[in-house]
Amino acid sequence: MKLEGAYTAIITPLFPDGSVDYNGLVKNIEFQVSQSIAGVVPVGTTGESPTISQDERKEIIERAIAAADGRCKVIAGTGSNSTEKCIANTEHAAQAGIDAALVVDCYYNGPSSQELRDEYYAVIAKRYPELTIVPYIIPGRTGTALSVEDLAILHAKHPNISAVKEATGDLARMAYTREICGSDFSIISGDDDLTYRMMADQAIAADGVISVASNVVPRPVQEMVSAVKSGDLQKAEKLQNALAPLFKIVTVKVENERILPDGRNVKVADKYRNPVAIKNLMSALGMPSGACRRPLGKMTRPGVEIVRQAVKTVWVNNPEILAPIAEFYGIDIEARIADDNNWM
Repeated sequence: MKLEGAYTAIITPLFPDGSVDYNGLVKNIEFQVSQSIAGVVPVGTTGESPTISQDERKEIIERAIAAADGRCKVIAGTGSNSTEKCIANTEHAAQAGIDAALVVDCYYNGPSSQELRDEYYAVIAKRYPELTIVPYIIPGRTGTALSVEDLAILHAKHPNISAVKEATGDLARMAYTREICGSDFSIISGDDDLTYRMMADQAIAADGVISVASNVVPRPVQEMVSAVKSGDLQKAEKLQNALAPLFKIVTVKVENERILPDGRNVKVADKYRNPVAIKNLMSALGMPSGACRRPLGKMTRPGVEIVRQAVKTVWVNNPEILAPIAEFYGIDIEARIADDNNWM
């Protein structure tokens, strides 16, 4: 499977009691399909995989495959910090009928690149030779990283390791990946705000994105990717600029106030990581979403206002980008943005 195009790292909608809203998941995937997305990625980081139970994981994957119904690809997140758990996750997902497995570097226990190569990725690739395996390199959340050299060795030994999701932010690393992995290898952006640069830079020549923002704007993200691939950089850059406010809120950084026990008022830098902001946005707009599972929680008012201002900017400057949400979900976007009760 040649990975290219825009894939949505689909959120896991939750009810107020914390249980999974499976009907909401199916509805969101139907929206994605209606907007010509290349594929969806359930139970990845954006799908809150660390706090999803095994039974929930299985049902989410099965529901996603059924909802997609061959109209778009399904790439399931199956990675873990345990090779055995990754095998179990991948076994079920492969039997369920996924098109590819997204396998994140082992978080927290921090294996070396050589260990990641030999004791993790090679084991999975050898066990499932007919399944496309996509290493996911995101050291900011895992504390480790498969090296480009070991990725190239894996690609040579295991042809089913034919793509990588790159979320290092290191453009030089990505260019090196292209150099030593070759033109047949897919480099997929894991950072919405870098996708255009990664694809337009011929030293990298990225093939697409696994996007967070496309939960709300799937067609424009897909169109941006397609425009770069077809050489229409003017159209792609125009879409990149229009989408930029949404790309910037995947992670939200805020200086929040704290009152110390002695009464002093200080400020502390808080970083609200994905999927806190995107779920906040989707809930405010009236899309199936709900809150995140603990320990992820709610943003403070300053954080919420950053998200609100971002979507307001897009609505004012490029309302056509958000119009499909209004049409599919029966939502009055302007009213939802204006109503303070949606942004509590």
